[in-house]
Amino acid sequence: MTTTHRDGTRPNPPLLGSLAYLVMNLPIGIGSFVVVVVTMSVGVSTAIIWVGLAVLAVGMLVMRGLASLERLRVHAMLGTYVASPYRPLQGKGRWLARVKDPATWKDMAYLVLMLPIGIAEFTITVVSWSVSLYLALLPLYWSWIPSDWQLVLWNNHPVAHIDSWLGTLPFAGLGVLLLAVTIIITNGLGTLHAVYARAMLGPSPRRIAKLEGLSTAGAIDWSNEWPQNMAPISYGSVSR
Repeated sequence: MTTTHRDGTRPNPPLLGSLAYLVMNLPIGIGSFVVVVVTMSVGVSTAIIWVGLAVLAVGMLVMRGLASLERLRVHAMLGTYVASPYRPLQGKGRWLARVKDPATWKDMAYLVLMLPIGIAEFTITVVSWSVSLYLALLPLYWSWIPSDWQLVLWNNHPVAHIDSWLGTLPFAGLGVLLLAVTIIITNGLGTLHAVYARAMLGPSPRRIAKLEGLSTAGAIDWSNEWPQNMAPISYGSVSR
């Protein structure tokens, strides 16, 4: 069995991919949070009558599936490859191996944290793009707004009065400046999330360090990491 542990590149997400990804994180974060919390709550509360064990088992598979979909989404939208971190399963004790695998619990943590992270990323992205585009495009739609239009900051206190097309130009200039900052913020958030996804959903630094120490034909013994009832498995490194 072989594995590709990284693609050798640093995350450099495209702008549109980052924008779409960050906006999608709120609904996906809500859904993943609900799946984890409901599954764990029902499973733990009914474990005494054995039904909960089945619920937890199914929930574990669902969470792994969601994490795999998230790796695909990060790759497709952020242009960042995230290798599968799971230990190989064979023979008896497959469910116990899944439970003991740290990657399973990291998947769960990632799915739960997607809610607060998704709220923050969605809010920052939507607000920054809305404000910057609202101001930058003001000269284009100014003639369709009410003649007594005023820029309101808070509590209905106007901070500016625009009574001509020329009066929109300073605000448009400010909007262009904010748009440039917004692009930087969007790219930065996309890059940070790509790094975060690699750390949470990819192989641990320990495994990567071991794999990088191999030659092309080298092999690595993971026997010290598997449960005692599992046979040692050797890996060969393959470049992606």
